[in-house]
Amino acid sequence: MRQARIDLDSSVGYALKEAASALRTAMEDALRPLGMTITHYSCLELLAQRPGMSNSELARGTFVTRQSMNTLLQQLEREGIVTRPSTPTSGKVLPTTLTEAGRRQREAASAAVREVELRMTRDLDEEGRAAAFRLLRGMVAALRDERPSDATG
Repeated sequence: MRQARIDLDSSVGYALKEAASALRTAMEDALRPLGMTITHYSCLELLAQRPGMSNSELARGTFVTRQSMNTLLQQLEREGIVTRPSTPTSGKVLPTTLTEAGRRQREAASAAVREVELRMTRDLDEEGRAAAFRLLRGMVAALRDERPSDATG
């Protein structure tokens, strides 16, 4: 039986992994001077766009464990970046919100990350960026056995 082989020079999956790795490195480099990790930034960005998210929702949105997110939220709470009620508002949920300091921190980080994204897509026009977004969302949907959305970003 012939063994299956992936040609790395033409593999979409390999190119996507390489792009993800390069993006992560560039984001880490942009966030490091701000004293942030990618998870820290992602947490702040999610809270800016979806205030009141729970620990579990933030963990899913930032691709970390609930335990890791809880540790980060405790740190951010001590630093005055986020607030959470001392007792659950519903069940076990402690909805999290950004403080003014958290909003300022997110604004600086968001600008740095936006520069990374613009650098990554500098050879694409608006139509090309929209097409890349649709292709990537379609790949995610296919791997999750979901229907692709018509979102264009």
